[in-house]
Amino acid sequence: MKLVIPGGSGQVGTMLARAWHAEGHEVVVIGRRPVPAPWRTVAWDARTVGTWSREIDGADVVVNLAGRSVNCRYSDANRREIVASRIDSVHAVGDAIAQVTRPPRVWLQMSTATIYAHRHDAPNDELTGRVGGDEPDAPDTWRFSIDVARAWEDAALARRTPATRLVLLRSAMVMSPDRDGVFDVLLGLTRAGLGGAAAGGRQYVSWIHEHDLVEALRFLIDRDDIDGAVNLAAPGPLPHADFMRTLRRAWGTSIGLPATRWMLEIGAWAMRTETELVLKSRRVVPGRLLDAGFGFRFPGWGAAAGDLVQRWRAARMVRTPSS
Repeated sequence: MKLVIPGGSGQVGTMLARAWHAEGHEVVVIGRRPVPAPWRTVAWDARTVGTWSREIDGADVVVNLAGRSVNCRYSDANRREIVASRIDSVHAVGDAIAQVTRPPRVWLQMSTATIYAHRHDAPNDELTGRVGGDEPDAPDTWRFSIDVARAWEDAALARRTPATRLVLLRSAMVMSPDRDGVFDVLLGLTRAGLGGAAAGGRQYVSWIHEHDLVEALRFLIDRDDIDGAVNLAAPGPLPHADFMRTLRRAWGTSIGLPATRWMLEIGAWAMRTETELVLKSRRVVPGRLLDAGFGFRFPGWGAAAGDLVQRWRAARMVRTPSS
């Protein structure tokens, strides 16, 4: 297969390119600043259809991951960039698909599980889940994130064409041992003795192991009967307190200092990010994947955390506490 990944120079794109390239597929990553890689890389401006669209002509799959990171303070300037980077790139990819002679058979468009409401009472699947934004106590930053997610998906739906199946990937946090990824950050807190419950720890954490992410996308590519929104999340979300306790156990420590909300606000300000990434309860489950028969290798966080810790240690040649 030929797979084209606009916006694929980040952690998730590199993960997918690495896996598919190793299997012998033709992989093309399209980015603003292409860097040398084992696969081909092509430049674009992420706004307009250019010569990069030739890569889409005849491709089997397009996976659009483009969008500015939300790991930042939501200033007016950053908000404008977050929105524009998503909408403009979706328009460019959709227009390119519509214009080429041999359009791809499937367009996998990144979205986010953040689109769902903050809740503890029940999980959010694609059929019965509540899209958020109207929670009475939701901060403005949370409503902004949901507005972005809705606009992101609406932009893709407006650009879909009859020849190309469109799947919206409502992804939870992707866990891999790669440097500077979400897991690397969480493990860093754990190693420093700071991996305790945040603001009481009742809020749910949804996640997906990198292996299951790759396999889920392969599954969606092969299933011509699946389109629309699909949750990319393991079936076992956990309250934050349990999630971090499990990670501490996998690392081999019992020490994890808790953090209050005001402590998190100060920490987020110092790190130039938002507390939404920690405080919002993302209780998301993969209803459509499970109904379609997809089998998770890591459905529970315990086995996933153990695997990730082991691979993190191996990559950095860090000994276990008993060795």
